[in-house]
Amino acid sequence: MARKTLSLNNTNQERLPIAVLVSGGGTNLQALIDASEQRDEPVPYRIAVVVADKEGTGAIERAIRHGIPYELALPPKGLSRPLQRQAVSDRVLEIMGAYQVEAIVLAGFLTIMSGNLISQFAGRMINLHPALLPKFGGPGMWGHHVHEAVLASGDSESGCTVHLVDSGCDTGRILLQKKVPVLSGDTPERLANRIHAVEHEAVLEGTILLARSLQT
Repeated sequence: MARKTLSLNNTNQERLPIAVLVSGGGTNLQALIDASEQRDEPVPYRIAVVVADKEGTGAIERAIRHGIPYELALPPKGLSRPLQRQAVSDRVLEIMGAYQVEAIVLAGFLTIMSGNLISQFAGRMINLHPALLPKFGGPGMWGHHVHEAVLASGDSESGCTVHLVDSGCDTGRILLQKKVPVLSGDTPERLANRIHAVEHEAVLEGTILLARSLQT
């Protein structure tokens, strides 16, 4: 898929078309939606489609409320984990073509991407991870598992990372990070809530950075 040179103005048609991939409630998706609907400071992207790997999620409800198309990329039952990931990735790639998507934002998407999707969107796909990579990344490091590991380590700070997606898991080049302190008496839930507050900033900044990099 060839990259396009785009000019930034107030029309959705001339913003970079992106897909936002989600698995849960979609609060980070909402941050991207809210920014895209502001008219005084237009962002350089438009959300062409929301893709979920689960049915009935809050993220899908958010897409519907804002008139954004959504699609499902559900893992097939009865297959091994690698084959499920491959099937979801292939379905995502199919959706990207149908909606003429130029970049992908993984905003709480739990399926690890693989196959042709990785190569075709090299340098054009970012992920938001709820820790300060390269620490606390890789398979199994999602949600409360990440925060439990941070607390067990005794680290004095945590945060979130926006990075490019490559063929590994949480191994792509880091674009930006937001840090928060780990406080005495923290639970995984308290730490998660503190990180959520900066995740919304990080995913927006990372998406804008990616979109602008593809406009040149």
